[in-house]
Formats: sequence, C-alpha cells, structure tokens
Amino acid sequence: MSTHRLSRNTATTKHWTLAEALDGAVAAGIGAVGLWRDRVAEAGLDNAARMVAERGLRVSSLCRGGFLTATTADGIEAALADNRAAIVEAATLGTRELIMVVGGPPAAPGPEQPAIPDGDRDLVAARQRVVDRLGDLVGFAGEQDVRLVLEPLHPLFAADRAVLSTLGQCLDIAASFDAHDVGVVVDTYHVWWDPQLGDMVRRAGAEGRIASYQVCDWILPLAPVALNSRGHVGDGYVDFATITRWVSEAGYTGDIEVEIFNEEIWATPGEQTLATMVERHGRYIEPHL
Repeated sequence: MSTHRLSRNTATTKHWTLAEALDGAVAAGIGAVGLWRDRVAEAGLDNAARMVAERGLRVSSLCRGGFLTATTADGIEAALADNRAAIVEAATLGTRELIMVVGGPPAAPGPEQPAIPDGDRDLVAARQRVVDRLGDLVGFAGEQDVRLVLEPLHPLFAADRAVLSTLGQCLDIAASFDAHDVGVVVDTYHVWWDPQLGDMVRRAGAEGRIASYQVCDWILPLAPVALNSRGHVGDGYVDFATITRWVSEAGYTGDIEVEIFNEEIWATPGEQTLATMVERHGRYIEPHL
C-alpha cells in the first residue's frame, strides 16, 4: 500500500498543535498535510512554513478563505482583506490551493447562529456577490500563484456556510475565470448525494478545475452540531469506489485529503486516528485510483 498521495487535514486531529500534526504525518508515512489557518496562526506563518519544509511534507491545501456574501462596504472590505491574507499564507506555505467556503446569505450572522430577522435572504444576489468578490481577488491571487478553490457544501449548510451546494453550481461560477485561477474541490461528505455528480466530476476534469479531493464519510445519526457528523472512510454511506474512480478517470493525480469533524474522533489519540486513516485509505480509496 502506498500513502504517498494521502494527506491528513489538521482538522482531523483537531487537538494536536501544528508541530504534533506534522510529526504525526511523518511517523505515519503520510506525504502531505492540509492546513487550517488557526494552527498556522498559532505557530506563526513563517515558522509554520519552515516546520513543513523541514519535515519534507507537501501542503495539499489551506483552509479556508471565503465568506464573500457581505452587502455593506465595511463587510466587503473585511472579507477582501481576510482573503488577501489567506492568499499570502497559502503562497508562503507552498500550496496553490486555497479552499473557499463562500458563506451563507447575509441573514446568517455566522455558523450555527440564529438568523437576523430583517437580514438579506436573497440567495441569487448572494451567489452573484461571490462572483464579484472572486473577480476582486483573482488578480492578487494570481500574483501569488494561488488558486481560489470553490467548495460546494451539502445543502444542510446553505443557510449559514455556503450558498453553493453542488459541484455544478461551483463550476458554473468558476467558468467566468481561467482554470489556473479558480478551481473546485470534490469533498465526498458534501457531494456524495448529488445525482449529477458523475457528470460534474467529468466536466471538472475536462475543464482542468479539480484542485482537491477530500474524503470522509457521511454518518448517522447527525451530531447536535451537524458539521461534526463526519466519519472515517468506510463508516457511513458514501460510495468511495465510484466517486474515487470518477475523480481518477477525470485526470486528478493530486493528494487525497482526509478531513474529519467528529467529537469522538477528536477525543481519540491522534496516532490511532492516523492508523485508521491509513488502513481505510488502503482498503477503500487506493484500489480505485
């Protein structure tokens, strides 16, 4: 079994520091890491980049930019400033792929928060603002050789995290930009249910837009915080054989990044979590690449 293309997102071992996460990847024979900005900030950007390089690891992606749907001048400028900072972080860390969770309608003040009673609920306008903000950012991102990677989120999260729910929606928006500048991520947790997924993966491959393949399983019952209902590959309902084959046949040869949000898994010793990841990769993913 080869783990060269396997990447462990730092969210999967949430309670590890950056140094622990990097050392754990090396010890498990994992070739790459997906980094969340909170861990990078704790270590310091330049120090984080040095730590990654010293261990010979690739950075498969940086999570996350996005939240682009603000309507006010101050909100728009704050979003642009944060995304420019994320772009610089991605470039410094040595990854081209900045994952973009585009944000919910302005009526949502933040994830898992009650709606603003008189807030803007216009999804069509919110999606257009995503296009507008991408247009504001692609030039700067291109100067840093960073690609903005749109992530469709399961419709369960449309109200507070992402007004883009399908790979097709992301591809339609990405079509306004060069594939070198704007790509898409195929995250099994978010797209496994989509009846158009096979066609959209093929389209994404033909357009050269698959920037990341993220894997974890959809498990039931849903956790009280629905976002934390991700499981290890093989523990739930996702057809990894079919989706992995689609992604591979579409021409994707990059890292396969495991990103899990789950309180029980977070409470498990990190070394055990990585061992399970490696075993499940060999059983459910690698045979279909």
